[in-house]
Amino acid sequence: MIEKLRIMWSIPELRRKILLTLGLLAIYRIGFHIPLPMIAASDGAEPSGGAADFFEKVSIFAASDLRNATIFGLGIMPYISASIIFQLLGSVWKPLEELKKEGEAGRKKLNEYTRYLTVIICLVQSYLYLSLMLVGGDRIDPDFLVNGSLGIGWQVVAVLVMTCGTVFLMWLGEQIDEYGIGNGISLLIMAGILAQMPIALYELIGNMEYNLVGLGSGTIGVETLIILVVLFVSVVFGVVFITLGQRRIPTQSAKFTRGRRVYGGTKQFLPLRINQAGVMPIIFASSLLMIPGVMLGFLAARFEGGTSEMMLRASTTLSDGTSYFYNMLYILLIFFFCYFWTAITFNPKEMSDQLKESGTFIPGYRPGKRTTDHLERVMVRITYVGAAFLAIVAIVPTIVYASLGVPYSIAGFYGGTGLLIAVSVAFDLIQKIDSHLVMRNYRGMLES
Repeated sequence: MIEKLRIMWSIPELRRKILLTLGLLAIYRIGFHIPLPMIAASDGAEPSGGAADFFEKVSIFAASDLRNATIFGLGIMPYISASIIFQLLGSVWKPLEELKKEGEAGRKKLNEYTRYLTVIICLVQSYLYLSLMLVGGDRIDPDFLVNGSLGIGWQVVAVLVMTCGTVFLMWLGEQIDEYGIGNGISLLIMAGILAQMPIALYELIGNMEYNLVGLGSGTIGVETLIILVVLFVSVVFGVVFITLGQRRIPTQSAKFTRGRRVYGGTKQFLPLRINQAGVMPIIFASSLLMIPGVMLGFLAARFEGGTSEMMLRASTTLSDGTSYFYNMLYILLIFFFCYFWTAITFNPKEMSDQLKESGTFIPGYRPGKRTTDHLERVMVRITYVGAAFLAIVAIVPTIVYASLGVPYSIAGFYGGTGLLIAVSVAFDLIQKIDSHLVMRNYRGMLES
């Protein structure tokens, strides 16, 4: 591996791409330490209560940091949200579906619409964040307060600064795509996830006792650390195994003759990913569970009597990640969104038509409807396996948090969205590096 790293670094073009990517990622991380101009210089406080839990969980997979009011506080999530919206609309709205089929011109037009929607989402999210967390709060510098609250003009400035921060991150991602290496947006998200690891490790070491204290005592001892290390390796192994897992359907191309030569007749495989939906079901399920609990908590403060108590009880039930009800609902939502997202992104009829047009068929199944039905049956079966895997990975942090007594900032790295994104992006990055090495007749990073 050291020799492969040396070879990778010795290629001038690849070295320039890697250095440029690292430099742009460094700029991205610096922005998370630049507060908004109206935040008090001595302010080190973060939101507390239900909002703090909400922002902490969101920041794990959103590459954002809403716990601190910075210029990059919204992260890249508004752009991801806009992309998801257009991907969903492209499956149900005819004009967008036709635009996706127009090739490069259609892709550029969709990217343009996605940028416009990103700006709109940023404006809405930054305004809501300021309204809920900052306006009239103790974190504002007194020089910016008007009658005890942040002035309208400075609210507009804060909204525009946070919006411009996200647009700048979107531009950084595009520069990495064009001049760097790897997928820019994905690398920004992974950098935001991995940047929390040193803080989590520091918190783990700071609260650790270097002797045997027994499991379930509420103190992190040597035996807890050993279990965490073994569990982390096991979970990463499982995530890698399922992420790369495929169901290969055998296919055979038809033979045809040109002159005296016979072409075709070769046997190949049609790979179907076990985890076809990727990380999206966990993002949808966790967001759907977090938002009602937080909203009910805010509404409970504005009512009195039995209504307030009922809302507060419902908010606690929906926010308690260790409860049986919460986890069962979480698993059911993951299964639902797995099948929902797979149905949107995987079109067996279109794939069957492509096989038919290329003169390829699946042995034992006639081209057309029978091939379509077979592909759909196979995808339903493997989606069940992928959904079960995602459900297990999603609740591992909760199990670690509840049974071993470690902070959620540490338990969050043992599964869930953050780990899936980090593994997927790391494999994509290695494949991009391998393409440069193989092109120059070197072995790839993953080749023995």
